[in-house]
Amino acid sequence: MTDRVPAPLPALLSRERAILAFNRRVLAQAQRADVPLLERLRYICIVSSNLDEFFEVRFADFLEAAREGDASASRRELTAVAAEAHRLIDEQYAVFNDELTPLLQREGIVILNHAERNAAQREWVARFFHKQVRPLLVPVGLDPAHPFPQVANKSLNFIVRLGGRDAFGRDVRGGANGIAIVKVPRVLPRVIRLPDELAPGRQAFVLLTSVIRAHLAELFPGREVEAFSQFRVTRDSDLDVDEADVKNLRQALRSGLTTRHFGQAIRLEVVATCPDELSAFLLRQFALPEAALYKVNGPVNLGRLNQLIDQAEAPALRFPAYEPVWPQRRLPRESSIFARLRERDVLLHHPFESFEPVVEFLREAVRDPDVLAIKQTIYRTGSESPLMEALIEAARRGKEVMVVVELKARFDEEANINWAERLEAVGAQVVYGIVGLKTHAKLLLVTRREGGSLRRYAHLSTGNYNPKTARLYTDIGYLSADPELTADADAVFQQLASLGKTRPLRALLQAPFTLHRRSVQLIERVAEAARAGRPARIVVKINALTDAVLIEKLMRAAQAGASIDLIVRGACMLPPGLPGATERIRVRSVVGRFLEHSRVLYFRWGEGEDDELLYLSSADWMGRNMFRRIEVAWPVRDAALRQRVIDECLVPYLHDRQDAWVQQPDGRYERVASDGVSAQQALMRLYGG
Repeated sequence: MTDRVPAPLPALLSRERAILAFNRRVLAQAQRADVPLLERLRYICIVSSNLDEFFEVRFADFLEAAREGDASASRRELTAVAAEAHRLIDEQYAVFNDELTPLLQREGIVILNHAERNAAQREWVARFFHKQVRPLLVPVGLDPAHPFPQVANKSLNFIVRLGGRDAFGRDVRGGANGIAIVKVPRVLPRVIRLPDELAPGRQAFVLLTSVIRAHLAELFPGREVEAFSQFRVTRDSDLDVDEADVKNLRQALRSGLTTRHFGQAIRLEVVATCPDELSAFLLRQFALPEAALYKVNGPVNLGRLNQLIDQAEAPALRFPAYEPVWPQRRLPRESSIFARLRERDVLLHHPFESFEPVVEFLREAVRDPDVLAIKQTIYRTGSESPLMEALIEAARRGKEVMVVVELKARFDEEANINWAERLEAVGAQVVYGIVGLKTHAKLLLVTRREGGSLRRYAHLSTGNYNPKTARLYTDIGYLSADPELTADADAVFQQLASLGKTRPLRALLQAPFTLHRRSVQLIERVAEAARAGRPARIVVKINALTDAVLIEKLMRAAQAGASIDLIVRGACMLPPGLPGATERIRVRSVVGRFLEHSRVLYFRWGEGEDDELLYLSSADWMGRNMFRRIEVAWPVRDAALRQRVIDECLVPYLHDRQDAWVQQPDGRYERVASDGVSAQQALMRLYGG
């Protein structure tokens, strides 16, 4: 008898197209009539920010792979991805111009261009230009002694074609010397609100680009401005630091931050009216192909319209205020958090529950004379952080403070370097993780003297130690005094500090060592149960699914008969719903008011109480998380807490009929019929914040 040959598996979907498909779902939020108008505009801004990062990071890597002959980044695929990006950006500007702008005008919020401004408004703009803008602008006329200037990543600039004679009597009409570049400093506001008395009954705004455009000729006295355009270049923004060849990673990264803004050009944005000869000139300067040119119908950075949202006075056009609740029943404010944790573990579901208990947990540790040591990982905490201030105070009080600061947290490097230096200045022990790996695990460990022994208390999280994003992202925080869990957390800290081998972890799964392998084993265990006719179920809630091995194992488990639901916010490379291969796999994405960020892994392989496992994790199912980062996942062994995670983080999302999208076999997404309550709305009502 021969073994049955497994059926062939389908090819994986394109990661780049999956990222763009996610941004298309975000853009769809801007088109929803049931979303408040200024929030719809905010989704437009989010798409711009996301696409900037896509070009700076993912598309930059994709281009490099194509140059090196990587089959997955073939020239044909590169062309297809670029074409999809062009379509998405065109649709983004169409939504802004054709849908949102008229609706904003109807609500009395207007963006006035020069032609629409009356005499009084033009006079005010002129004064603003001369007092606030003109002194900071230095036009550069190009000639052999004035080469094309360094243009920073994502900075605003103007290119101008000039006629007439320059100050030295040279006629530059029609020659190469007739080009000038105007760099616009980042310190200038991109959106300026006009005084109320100049726009009675309305909130009127002008864009900085419009202000400069109206007075562009004044920058070139005696010359004729024949043509011009805004432009913006997006560059490869990965910090190129050879970690194995530096003596001090912090110093090397601080040095690298000065050059990051001038990496290889990836994308060029100009306005739709830009003359072809000017865009061609810029493409040559940045060594870019025609496909890298994006002509947009509006300002070259819609993301800057966040400044309009912040300034607009219109509460009715925003989401109703939501205040996360303190879990009073589980953590009474008047009680010691340590005392409560000695009784039971505490699970916090952000942003529906407040992040403040986490801050108070650390502050209590700082105040408590019996707390001897505090250890914490830091990935993204922001430039202002009560947690970091608390760690600094703990060090000042003489406690042993160890902080693992991830200096390579993309776009947060500078803030993290600054915190590291402040911590070191007060005597904290600061380490920067492991060379070649990012420390992405979220761990906070407190060691306290109790009687004649030491006891540990831990906080583990699926999200960052950032109070601001904790109000915007869905995440799970877990507070525990469990001896096994806290001992494992301590072992991870010991490993990160000493670089020595640690004992086998009993509760935690850790990347790059056990997390991937154990995930594969659990999927295979479910597959075996399915083949034996037992209940076999997998539900995974993550931000991205791109690891080829895990995808293959999921497809094999589905072929064996397992029922699999994947709640993947962003990129998913697994093609669901294919007969004979993945028809038992369903993929859905939820895009709502809050950014879905929690990672939950659920496996069932039988009917008994011991036939299921649920993990919370800092890691997505991506190769980088499994093999190039320090990550942790931890089991929720308390039955009541496990059921709570299932009831709040999985079941509502599987039944969401407002914010959910279902992935099709070809990678497209179709919105679920909007005839029910969203998971996020249900959770807000549940917590009553």
